[in-house]
Amino acid sequence: MPDLEHARMMLAMAQKDFQALQGMLDDKTFADEIFGFHAQQAVEKTLKAWLSSAGVSYPKIHDLDEIVALLENNGETVPRQFLSLLELTDFAVQF
Repeated sequence: MPDLEHARMMLAMAQKDFQALQGMLDDKTFADEIFGFHAQQAVEKTLKAWLSSAGVSYPKIHDLDEIVALLENNGETVPRQFLSLLELTDFAVQF
């Protein structure tokens, strides 16, 4: 069953990370790994909101490839133009 309330909460949190990114556009002030972390978080939370709205439970993971695989394994189609965002996983795991 879709959990739309959780999906809304995750999207609101993703929006906060996205807003933080807007304030980090000066690369002399913010290191790449700080910017990348918030970018990864925005994508992760958005994908998890999608999972919740589709009624799919997910584990506590940060790997964007695994999250997309969960979506696709549950009948969701992730547009190919967004797959380059999966490279942001490194900012959650490595940094």
